[in-house]
Amino acid sequence: MPEINTDDLDKQQVQLLAEMCIVIDENDNRIGADTKKNCHLNENIEKGLLHRAFSVFLFNSENKLLLQQRSDAKITFPDCFTNTCCSHPLSTPLELEENNTIGVRRAAQRRLQAELGIPMEQVTPEEIFYLTRIHYKARSNGIWGEHEIDYILFVQKNVTLNPDPNEIKSYCYVTQNELKELLEKASRNEVKITPWFKLIAETFLFKWWDNLNHLKKFVDHAKIHRM
Repeated sequence: MPEINTDDLDKQQVQLLAEMCIVIDENDNRIGADTKKNCHLNENIEKGLLHRAFSVFLFNSENKLLLQQRSDAKITFPDCFTNTCCSHPLSTPLELEENNTIGVRRAAQRRLQAELGIPMEQVTPEEIFYLTRIHYKARSNGIWGEHEIDYILFVQKNVTLNPDPNEIKSYCYVTQNELKELLEKASRNEVKITPWFKLIAETFLFKWWDNLNHLKKFVDHAKIHRM
């Protein structure tokens, strides 16, 4: 594996690079584990290294979507606006469990607390709705990037927020029109958005958003959407 100097990176974020992600094949079959660091190096990604991830979209009772702006300390895609929470299940017994996607949903609960300060009892794994999966690859810079099969998870709940400033620079609830305005600004390079959020917003998000009370008809656990 390549040796990368991390001295100039945020110390708290560098510590997280030691976490063990779940390495998978292109059909989302688990084939091993590797560090978050190795999974996010472009040099390894170009050789095919792929890991399991999730993206949470949390809506409040007004059907507004919670967005976050990633902190400047983040190693990949700092300062970018994105959906509520994006992270990885870890290669631990609780988060490896695949029955009913419970491992991924436990990981989402953990990260909603870690990033946004949402108490774990406010969003339980049972309240996290698994829609489908997408497979995408994106470079953050010359060294770091993403290559994931991403579980799309929806939550409809009013929650208490206490974000970690090392993770999150800002947050806001948006309507569909407000998100469309943000996407327009991003197209003019006035703000930055993460590539996975852009892909999901341009393909599926508004259709799902229009049907928050009828999401079951959009569930597709068999297909992995190649983006």
